[in-house]
Amino acid sequence: MRPILVTSALPYANGSIHLGHLVEYTQTDIWVRFHKLRGRTCYYFCADDTHGTPIMIRARNEGITPEELVARMHIEHKTDFKDFLIGFDHYHSTNSEENRLLSEEVYRANRRAGHIHTANIMQAYCPQDGMFLPDRFIRGTCPSCGAPDQYGDACESCSATYSPLDLTAARCSLCGTAPVERESEHFFFNLNHFEPFLRQWTSSGALQIQMANKLAEWFEAGLKAWDISRDGPYFGFEIPDAPGKFFYVWLDAPIGYMAASLHYFKRHDIDFDQFWRQPDAAEIYHFIGKDILYFHTLFWPAMLQGAGFRTPTGVFAHGFLTVNGQKMSKSRGTFITARHYLDHLDGEYLRYYYATKLSKGVDDIDLNLDDFILRVNSDLVGKCVNLASRTAGFIHKHFQGRLSSAYPEDQGLFQLFLTESKTIAQLYQEREFAKAMRSIMALADRANRFVEERAPWTQAKENRLEELQQTCSVALNLFWLLMMQLHPVLPAMAEKTRLFLNLDDMNWVDTPQPLVGVTIQPFRPMIQRVDPKKVQAMLESSQGSVPVAATVTPPRPLPPPSPAPEPAASASITMDTFMAVDLRVAKVVQAETVPGADKLLRLLLDVGPLGPRTVLAGIRSAYTPESLIGRLVVMVFNLAPRKMKFGVSEGMVLAAGDGSGHLALLAVDANAQPGMRVK
Repeated sequence: MRPILVTSALPYANGSIHLGHLVEYTQTDIWVRFHKLRGRTCYYFCADDTHGTPIMIRARNEGITPEELVARMHIEHKTDFKDFLIGFDHYHSTNSEENRLLSEEVYRANRRAGHIHTANIMQAYCPQDGMFLPDRFIRGTCPSCGAPDQYGDACESCSATYSPLDLTAARCSLCGTAPVERESEHFFFNLNHFEPFLRQWTSSGALQIQMANKLAEWFEAGLKAWDISRDGPYFGFEIPDAPGKFFYVWLDAPIGYMAASLHYFKRHDIDFDQFWRQPDAAEIYHFIGKDILYFHTLFWPAMLQGAGFRTPTGVFAHGFLTVNGQKMSKSRGTFITARHYLDHLDGEYLRYYYATKLSKGVDDIDLNLDDFILRVNSDLVGKCVNLASRTAGFIHKHFQGRLSSAYPEDQGLFQLFLTESKTIAQLYQEREFAKAMRSIMALADRANRFVEERAPWTQAKENRLEELQQTCSVALNLFWLLMMQLHPVLPAMAEKTRLFLNLDDMNWVDTPQPLVGVTIQPFRPMIQRVDPKKVQAMLESSQGSVPVAATVTPPRPLPPPSPAPEPAASASITMDTFMAVDLRVAKVVQAETVPGADKLLRLLLDVGPLGPRTVLAGIRSAYTPESLIGRLVVMVFNLAPRKMKFGVSEGMVLAAGDGSGHLALLAVDANAQPGMRVK
C-alpha cells in the first residue's frame, strides 16, 4: 500500500485562525487520522503562508519587522491548531530556507524549459505611498460583472480574473488615491503551454466533478500567462538574477507544501523524491477551499509538471461556512476566532458538529448554534457517553470492575457493529463524514435500546447479578466499538476511552475481539453537555463591546397543554409568513415505535447536505415503521426543536388528514433529492 502525503491550504500569517478556517483543517485531520488508525503510512503537512505586501504593511504599522510578525503568528496558529487537536506531522513556514531553495528550483527549471518569459507592463502605482500596488491593495468595480469593491486580481462575485488596471474606478486600498500607470518589467509563467496536460489531468478523476466542470469554463475562456513577479518593496524571496524583483506570494505558497515535507523528511531519514518525483511511489492529496481552486488546479500542477515534479493524486475542495445561516459577521458576534471559541467551549464539540455536516461535495455548511447544542448533547452525551456512564457503575459496585469472562448473548449486536464498521470505514475513505456519523449514531441507538430493554437498574434491584454483569459487559463492548469508529473525529475522547477500558490502543481494526474478563477503571466524565450560556458568552466576546441579540435559544419549559379548540375557519397569513417556512425533501432512513406513545413514530430523516434530523411524528395510526424506510417526505426544516415527553423533535413531517384519524403523508416526486427545497 502506497504511503500518503496530505496537506491543507496554508493559513495566511496576517490574521488569526477562525471557525471558517477550521472546516478545512478538521476535515483534513479526520481523514488523516482515519488512515493512520487503519495502519496506513500517512503524513500531514501544513505551514504559515508568510509573504506578501499585507504582512509587510501590518508589520510596519506595528513597528516591528515582518520576520517578527510571522514568528508571533506562527506560535499563535500552532497553539490554536494543537488545542483543536489538528495533528500535523509538521507545521512549517514559507519563510524558510527549504522553501527558498525549492522555489528557486521550480522557477529555474521552468525558465530553462521556456515556460517563463519577461515583458514590460504598465502597472498600478500609488504616488501617495510611493510604491507599486499589489493586486490585493487595489479595489474597484469588476470589469466582468460590475460588482463594486472587488480586489485587483479576482472578483469574489463572479470569479473572473483580470489585471488590476482593468478595474473601473480603481483606488489604492491604503490611502484611497487613484493609482497611476507606470512601466515595469515582469516575469510571466506561460500557462497555455500546459493546456493539453491540464485538460487531461483535470478530467482524470483527480478533482470533484463540480470543480472539473468549473475549470472547463476557464479552458473555454483561454489560459492566460500568469504574472509571477512583484516589484519591491515586497516581503518575499528575491527572484534569482533579478535584483528588486520578488516571487509573487502565490508562487512560493504552494511550494510550501514541499518545503514542509522536506524539513520533516530530512529529520526522519525519509526519501523526499519518493513523494515528489516518483508518481507511482506515493499519493499526494490537497484539501482546499473552493475559492482557491484556480491556483491549485491550474497553476500548481502546471508548475510542477514544468519543473519535473509529480502532480497531486487528488485535490479536494470544500465550501464556505455560514453561522446561523449567514456569512460570519463581527457585528453579530459570529466572526469567531479559534481562541474565542476555545475560551468557552470544548474543541471536540465543533469537530463532531463539522463531521455531521461534511461530505465529499463542495456545498457550503452552516453552523446553526441551536442545532450545534442539540446535536452534541443528544449524540455525544445522550447516546454515546451515556452508554458507558449508566453501566460502568454497576460493574464496579457488584463485580470489582471486571467484565464477564465470556462474551454474553447480545441479540447479534457485536456482529452487527462489525458489519456496519466496514461501511463506515468506506464512508470515511470517501470523505462522506456526515453519512458516517449518521450510521454511527444509528448503531448507538441500537445499543441504547438494548440497555433499555434489559434494564440493568432493575436487574440490580432484583439481585439478578449474572444478568446484570452480562448486560453491562455488552453495553461497554458496544461503547468501545462506537468510540473506535468515532476516533478520527474525537481523538481526546478516544484516549479517555482507552484509559477507562485499560486498552493498549484504540486503533481501528476490522475484526476486534470482544473485551472479556478485563478489569476497567471507574468511569469519569468524558465530555460535558454544551451549556447555551457559554455559547452566548462566546458570541458576546467575539462581538466585543457591541451589544448582541440572543441567537442561541436556551432551554425553556413546555407550556401546559391547552384544551382542544372548536373547529374554526383557517386564519389568514401573509405571504411573508408563508415564505418563512422552510420546507425540505427528506428521506426516512430509520423508523421505530416510541415505547409508551400510542400515536408517535421516531423517524431519522436524511436531509441531504443539511444533515440528519430526528422527528417525532404522530402518524403511527396510518403507517408502520417498516413501510416508511426509504420513503421521501416533506418536512418543516426550520421549526425550532421541541422537547417532548418522549424526546426532542427536530422538525415536523407534513401529512394531510380529514379529522377522522385517516392520514396521508404528502407525496414527493421520485426524482427529488433529500435536502431540496419544496416550493
